[in-house]
Amino acid sequence: METRIKEYHHIVRVSNPLTPFQEQLCDVLDKVVALSEGRQIFFLRFFISDAANQQDALVKALEDKGIAAASIIQQQPLDGSKIAAWLWTVEGELNPAYEHKVTYGLVDDSCNSLEQMSAIFKDYETELRKDGMCVADDCVRTWIFVRDVDTNYAGVVVGRRDYFDSVGLTPETHYIASTGIQGAHSDYRKVVVMDAYAVKGLLPEQIKYLQATDYLNPTYEYGVTFERGTSITYGDRKHIFISGTASIDNKGRIMHEGDVRGQALRMMENISALLADADACIDDIRSSILYLRDASDYALVSSLFKEKWPMLDPVFVQAPVCRPGWLIEMECIAISLKNTDGFQIL
Repeated sequence: METRIKEYHHIVRVSNPLTPFQEQLCDVLDKVVALSEGRQIFFLRFFISDAANQQDALVKALEDKGIAAASIIQQQPLDGSKIAAWLWTVEGELNPAYEHKVTYGLVDDSCNSLEQMSAIFKDYETELRKDGMCVADDCVRTWIFVRDVDTNYAGVVVGRRDYFDSVGLTPETHYIASTGIQGAHSDYRKVVVMDAYAVKGLLPEQIKYLQATDYLNPTYEYGVTFERGTSITYGDRKHIFISGTASIDNKGRIMHEGDVRGQALRMMENISALLADADACIDDIRSSILYLRDASDYALVSSLFKEKWPMLDPVFVQAPVCRPGWLIEMECIAISLKNTDGFQIL
């Protein structure tokens, strides 16, 4: 099997959570730099506990380290630390047949979440057009962070749906894999923040939108517009992006209300079913983020994962999901190294 690059996914944690933020920041950044030596940083996100007091210091530290850009979001790591990072690096030369574009921290200053979401997508379209790309054809994955998600998510849903309608994204075409979750920017007026990943050069037959209708229903049935998951097949591997997935059944109903353990088990059933639609499984997961509404559930859920899925090493963060009844949600990226004829290697 010909493979041009190697990929590495890391969750970077502090060595000692009992130290001040500046020491934790230096610790995590030193590890990020060491892990990316001789490699290209493909995607980098920092989870911080207090954006108002930490974001500026993190931005300056990144500049000092020569790291051009990163995603920064207030989502408290639940291991007792003030900062953690998700690092995705590649080693080797990327195939010039594809152009990969990662965009961090899209924000807007409009007066509410609906207007901000609409403006963010319009600005993102403008940025993509500079590289001969567009949202409808080339965007693979979005992450939408919403301050006070219980109040502001409804506006995000409408703003995204209206924008997708305007560019021809409908249930009959496709949507985009996404996570919509609570997260905060250091500026309280910026209610919505979006990161996105686009790939130019993919053929339609390389992309599969994942379903598992025996387990969970299409999102449009309850008024939202994202794909449960997206699989991209290259010549030497398959990238599988699983959207934020919770404890839901195939009628759109919350399963195991009030029971975080039951919800975690159903969530993993749903994720397994989506992965199966891409001919993959839990063992193929390379990075995962696990969101908990209630920080006090961390001990129970982390113990459950160690017992049932020890191969996973998710970063646990506090972040309420878009429905108050959902106590837990997880997103992940899986990579299947299968030789698929007919497509360019990554």
